[in-house]
Amino acid sequence: MSGILAGKRVLVTGVLTESSIAFHTARLAQEQGAEILLTAYPRPSLTERVAQALPRPVKVVPLDVSDEQQLAGLSDTVKAELGGLDGVVHSIGFAPQDALGGNFLSTPFSSVATAMHVSAFSLKSLTTACLPLLGERGGAVVGLTFDARFAWPQYDWMGPAKAALEATSRYLARQLGEYGIRCNLVAAGPVGSIAAKSIPGFPELAKVWDERAPLSWELTDPEPAGRGVVALLSDWFPKTTGEIVHVDGGLHAIGA
Repeated sequence: MSGILAGKRVLVTGVLTESSIAFHTARLAQEQGAEILLTAYPRPSLTERVAQALPRPVKVVPLDVSDEQQLAGLSDTVKAELGGLDGVVHSIGFAPQDALGGNFLSTPFSSVATAMHVSAFSLKSLTTACLPLLGERGGAVVGLTFDARFAWPQYDWMGPAKAALEATSRYLARQLGEYGIRCNLVAAGPVGSIAAKSIPGFPELAKVWDERAPLSWELTDPEPAGRGVVALLSDWFPKTTGEIVHVDGGLHAIGA
């Protein structure tokens, strides 16, 4: 099969619904020639159901990125399914409800710690779990962020968690270059996924794009962000690492 990912083997996390960036990344990756494997948490059956809408059948394996035992066995699982690995997509983020929606000053550290562990540290955990396979011939790790340079309404502790994710990506790029592994992020505009809708006051955050993005931005269209991820997984960016590519309608470049 031809395409910019022809012959690539890619692990994709975070496919929960057809409205997610991760789902469209998986779909586009298959269309561009990749063989993919999905991970799922907490309900693999949900991801299996959604995966039926992909162009080709795909296996789903359970993975809790906060479970050291599951991470320790991940490379063996991936090797058994794909034979090797050329790319990893990190589309994982979570914060307890008391860490969102205007609770910044009152959020307990236990909730902050959960947000940081699942949303930021997991990029390092997932990457190092896959390192035995990625290190064989190099590859690409691509994660998803929400521009952490700014304090967004209602986003609260997910903002610092994304800032930590962005810093983690740069440090991974620094450490893994010797293995030929690139680590980059796509900073996507808001998409009406399950994760986004779990943020209290999400419409208030999203309406900023209607007012300021120079290119039109559709909350219901995750494909542009998925295209950005697939491009970074490909060999078209062989010397790009530690980068954040904005796929947000241009809002990041616009002032008041």
